[in-house]
Amino acid sequence: MSNPSSTSEDSLRDLSTITDVELAHLDVESLLDVLLERVRDILNADTAAVLLLDESRRSLVATAARGIEAEVRQGVRIPLGSGFAGRIANDRRPVVLDRVDATTVYNPILWEQGINAMLGVPLMAGGDVIGVLHVGSRTPRSFTPEDVRLLQLAADRVSLGIQSRVLAAERAAANILQRSLLPGDLPVLPGVEFAARYVPAARGGVGGDWYDVFLLPSGELCMVIGDVAGHGVRPAVVMGRVRSALRAYALENNRPEAILELVDRKLQYFEAGYMVTALCAIADDNLRHVTIASAGHLAPVLASGDGPAALIDMAIDAPLGVVSGIRRTATTVELPPAGVLLLYTDGLVERRDVDLDTRLATLKNAVRAESADVVCTRVMHHMIGEEAAEDDVAILAVGWSRAAVGVGQADIS
Repeated sequence: MSNPSSTSEDSLRDLSTITDVELAHLDVESLLDVLLERVRDILNADTAAVLLLDESRRSLVATAARGIEAEVRQGVRIPLGSGFAGRIANDRRPVVLDRVDATTVYNPILWEQGINAMLGVPLMAGGDVIGVLHVGSRTPRSFTPEDVRLLQLAADRVSLGIQSRVLAAERAAANILQRSLLPGDLPVLPGVEFAARYVPAARGGVGGDWYDVFLLPSGELCMVIGDVAGHGVRPAVVMGRVRSALRAYALENNRPEAILELVDRKLQYFEAGYMVTALCAIADDNLRHVTIASAGHLAPVLASGDGPAALIDMAIDAPLGVVSGIRRTATTVELPPAGVLLLYTDGLVERRDVDLDTRLATLKNAVRAESADVVCTRVMHHMIGEEAAEDDVAILAVGWSRAAVGVGQADIS
């Protein structure tokens, strides 16, 4: 007669030695279905389920199940700390139940389906709880310490599979979201040139950098550049909301400092805890004067045809989402004929091992009164060069067309 423990060890060894290559084509849902079926076999259980942590709502969400699929179909949520699964996640330790009813389990589906005994363990990743894996038996059963050990080992394997695929899916989703929110076509205005570049960070996931430029009903031009702190899906979502709010407020108000005040109020009310730097500039319908307000964002570079480029001398107020109720300021500058204005995010100039003033000096030297596209090309050549971007980089250049002011082109050296 075979040893049940030995058989379980063999089954678990098969589970652990599945290579990523063999399962690489599976999405999270399909992967969990495969792994849960093997978990049921390993522990000879009737049900197996994974609930993943939704941090924003401090609850566990039924994500995959085998044996009682209704948990997933009904969108079961378990408050953190409540019932069987909630206690496992809150205490970060296994729980064994030999009685399943309303006094021990939050989810009524389980006892209504005749589950008599349960074993659950936390899913851990990087020292953090990301969910719960549990199995159940319809017949009375006493889960042993060996069962606990086997399920925890299986949970570690499940956690690895979840994390690798969720992170990849989040990166892809954030990338798609961010790029979808960048303007596709820049405005076409007689005698005016626009150019922009966006390069994501080589590592660290998608950030919250964005730029925008659009005409207002008044004929004025609104230009925006900003950066939501952090990387991943959530900062990208916040970026999209800030961008949409800024567009909406710009339709009602042509004062950039007032627009930023309104966006700040919305951010602190609906997206509390996030910090955003943003710069909003509105040019009159003749593109002669530009009024600029900054919320923690670096000042733009202005180049004219009769002198070196310089940072605009302007006040830089606190970032959005940091200080409530502040009065923001704006500065108006003249955009001279043949001039060009460059807006940029901090990923262009900030480096851990180089003084910021040195990098800004390099940037000023790279900006000349040339066509907007040549300016962007030159700036990226001098500021990024062959190195991989440490952070997201977004730049936006606007100026008079060379034909409109009768100025020739230059190379990018």
